[in-house]
Amino acid sequence: MTLSPIIAPSILASDFSRLGEEVRAIEGAADWVHVDVMDNHFVPNLTIGLPVVQSLRKATSIPFDVHLMITDPQRWAPAYAEAGAYNVTFHAEACDDPVALAKTLRAAGAKAGLAIDRDTPVEPYLELLPYLDTILIMTIKAGFGGQAFMPELLDKVRDVRRRIAVNDLEIRVEVDGGIAADTIERAAEAGADAFVAGTAVYGAADPAEAIRKLRGLAAGAMGVA
Repeated sequence: MTLSPIIAPSILASDFSRLGEEVRAIEGAADWVHVDVMDNHFVPNLTIGLPVVQSLRKATSIPFDVHLMITDPQRWAPAYAEAGAYNVTFHAEACDDPVALAKTLRAAGAKAGLAIDRDTPVEPYLELLPYLDTILIMTIKAGFGGQAFMPELLDKVRDVRRRIAVNDLEIRVEVDGGIAADTIERAAEAGADAFVAGTAVYGAADPAEAIRKLRGLAAGAMGVA
């Protein structure tokens, strides 16, 4: 089954002093809001945490796609599910038992996602796909916004898509890093169907129109336009 493309603008690229307004600016256009949580341990940057997510949840009805770039996700991830996140993604590199955490997140009411960073092979995690709702392939190095898209990382997307097809799974394949009008079609052709876009949305004069353009490009490349 071919799923319609998901566009998930990353608020990492938004104006943090106006987060509520920035999220409301994409209502009616965005499918998810991508929330990058960084702890200055797993990645060398510090962003927002649970209190901000809890407050922001009250400001919009758009589903939250929370990306945890943190150590010890077993401890912290369930609280994001309980705060109302639609999808909670944690990093393979930070978790000893991804299947157990995925089950915990589902029990808490969220979809469970596993992220694979730039330098991590995807092959060891293909067997875990039946336990996941989302697999997030980083197309940059996790930790900073605004990096250039790395097309060679799309081989991981292709590997995941092949395994999904063989096992007839229903799972979102998400890409994060450098996704814009000039890269989204390549990611979609490789097998991605959910796309995180930061500066491509929040750097545009009209963020909602930028989202619609990205969705059209992805849908065309996926053959669902």
